[in-house]
Amino acid sequence: MNIKGKQVYPNCPTIHRALVIGGMTKTQLIQKLQQSTIALNEYAQQLFASDIFTTSHTKYTVHTVQLTVRDLGYAKGATTHELFKRASDLGLKLCPLELAVYLRLEYVNQPEYSLNNSSKRHQAPSGSITIASEIRTEDDHFPKGFYLRRINDVLWLRGYLADHLHVWNPGDHFIFCQTTFRKT
Repeated sequence: MNIKGKQVYPNCPTIHRALVIGGMTKTQLIQKLQQSTIALNEYAQQLFASDIFTTSHTKYTVHTVQLTVRDLGYAKGATTHELFKRASDLGLKLCPLELAVYLRLEYVNQPEYSLNNSSKRHQAPSGSITIASEIRTEDDHFPKGFYLRRINDVLWLRGYLADHLHVWNPGDHFIFCQTTFRKT
């Protein structure tokens, strides 16, 4: 598929990662984040405290791909539902919530974007990477998932709010899982 001369997944540039996740409790993950001086916003803390955030007792390998909204064929942006449907049609899966923590712990060289360069209100901030995960609540005031960001040389794991009408911009970055999960 092409959109105005741009290649769409899987025929576009991508960033692939393999991560070993699982095997730690919520408490252990929070301690690991604190030891690594990774900051959490209030929404991330809400997710951690909720029953929505679960951890796997078993370690396993997850293969991910980082794509933009445009890479999924949406030159003018798309809703979360549209993005997740297109990703599914392309053989990609949503990520477990805990993947965001392991990725944040591993991805320490994330580029920093100036706050002067940040996005407008109700949009993904410049330089952020949203982890595509199942939306587990209809409550528009409860965080839907996590995103990664670096601000003033501080690594952040942040939760975000987005209702079903929210339109993601073409340049917004997402992490999806590829279909294979392997136990380690």
